[in-house]
Amino acid sequence: MSAAAVQPVLSLVGVDKRFPGVHALKGVSIDIRPGEVVGLIGENGAGKSTLMKILSGVYQHDSGEILKEGKPTRFHDAADANSKGIGMVFQEQSLLTNLTVGENIYLGNEKQFTRLGIVDWRRLYAAAARQLAKVKVDVDPRTRTDELGFATRQMVELAKALTLEENAAGHLVILLDEPTSVLERAEIDILFARVRALKARASFIFVSHRLDEVLELSDRIYVMKDGAVVGELEAAGADVTRLHQMMVGRSLQAEYYREPLQKPHRSDVMLKADGLTLAGAYKDISFKLHAGEILGIAGVIGSGREELTRTLAGFAPHGGGRLVVEAKEAVLRTPAEAVDAGIGYIPRERRVEGLVLFLPVAANITLADLGGLTRHGLIDAREERRLASNWVDRLKIRTPSINALCLNLSGGNQQKVVLAKWLNARVKILILDHPTRGLDVGAKEEVYELVRAVTAEGVAVLLTSDTLEETIGLSHTVLVMRDGEITHRTSANPGEKPRQVDLIGHMV
Repeated sequence: MSAAAVQPVLSLVGVDKRFPGVHALKGVSIDIRPGEVVGLIGENGAGKSTLMKILSGVYQHDSGEILKEGKPTRFHDAADANSKGIGMVFQEQSLLTNLTVGENIYLGNEKQFTRLGIVDWRRLYAAAARQLAKVKVDVDPRTRTDELGFATRQMVELAKALTLEENAAGHLVILLDEPTSVLERAEIDILFARVRALKARASFIFVSHRLDEVLELSDRIYVMKDGAVVGELEAAGADVTRLHQMMVGRSLQAEYYREPLQKPHRSDVMLKADGLTLAGAYKDISFKLHAGEILGIAGVIGSGREELTRTLAGFAPHGGGRLVVEAKEAVLRTPAEAVDAGIGYIPRERRVEGLVLFLPVAANITLADLGGLTRHGLIDAREERRLASNWVDRLKIRTPSINALCLNLSGGNQQKVVLAKWLNARVKILILDHPTRGLDVGAKEEVYELVRAVTAEGVAVLLTSDTLEETIGLSHTVLVMRDGEITHRTSANPGEKPRQVDLIGHMV
């Protein structure tokens, strides 16, 4: 029997979903067959997140049909989806770090271990150990979750999803929502190996913006654009270029990082570090950051680059050396002091540190410069609307209105709101901490274009990135850090970009 003739374990047929001002899903039809990994790709705003939320019971579809093993169904909430064999491994993780691993695995399902109101912890932890064995994680289930690394917590999420097979009806379908976004390559290899080994127990939907990883792990791939499925193809016959073209409607350009827009930086020094030191993190760091320059800092986890970035943003004041911002010596003890010094920070965790998700777009854009909007202690609402509308138009932020909650925007548009916030505050220096994390290739291109535009206006940028390729492609100058020290400096002018292999030797 051919693969196509096998009855799907899960099907969506013509599923539609609307929100006020947004047609999020337009007649979406997909099939998930037993024991396969189905990749789901698309630009931010293509409808992937809405689809995953419908399958996990967070949203209800407006029309169309969902079939579980051939029978019509509807997932009324997350618990109902779980009971029907739908589990989810979240990008931002759903584990409570103050609980033990075992408590997290059976959180909400402790009743099976409870008698007369008392939990039989021995049975619960024994059962949790069996779940951990399925994903080959050698961790004591009594360990507090905050003692685990991110990659191990991701495996615990997977083990938690697999508990559904004990009580759920039918074949499991596990939704993997950007599970590799903050993992190192070795950790990704382990995760992929576990997923492949579990295909006898479950089917998977794998959502990721990393197209090479989608090709590597998936059996089939669905491509979404503007709320609709625009293509289905076998992973074995596809490549990154083809997927990119289907997603965004154009070819992957050689000028992906907008190198033709990279202009020489100005001579005036906006920020200078002289022997900057923070005990246990980095030491003797010296560099100059010029107006209109992108200074990329490359290094592996533990190199000190993350801590250096946090120092410049006011989260971790340096303990030695000198920091000079626009010719004035500074010790940035708080983020507010960094903002007062003209430094804006776009964090890797934009949903946690960059935005107030339950505030509207307009309020988020003006948040860093409320003083300029305040009249006699009150915010000038008309001026706030004018400024927000201006930035929405200028940065092409796709939102139903400036009154829409940032929570409901796609990742790429959330990142644009964060950028608008700092541009509205007229900062002279921008710290970009993994600015394209979690964004698809189309949204990344838009961010690159915006970064080029702000540097053309004289804003100085310090960049740490997810990939060495991105660091090289965007930067004027690259510093390499290892074990808390700068080990290499190189220019990265257009047409003279260093090779990745030339930098890796200085990183490890």
